[in-house]
Amino acid sequence: MKTYTILNVKTDKKLKAEAKKVAEELGVPLSTVINAFLKKFVREKEITLSANPLRPTPYLIECIEEARKEYEAGEVEWFANSDDFLVALKKK
Repeated sequence: MKTYTILNVKTDKKLKAEAKKVAEELGVPLSTVINAFLKKFVREKEITLSANPLRPTPYLIECIEEARKEYEAGEVEWFANSDDFLVALKKK
């Protein structure tokens, strides 16, 4: 049997209202959002604070650089459509 507890957190009134609105747009209660964040925090033992949510991860930057080098070296094969790409994959 699960037991629940109340977590009191002080936050800006406007921030709470905005977060609640976004949660409602997603169709979930704000408590679900907070619980998901806490579960991720416990599982990963990490917190990411960023003013730029679209910043690529170091791994993605590495992949982009590798792709750029392959492109510049002429190692990239271009396809007119997805069917041509799938045919090429089957050949390999």
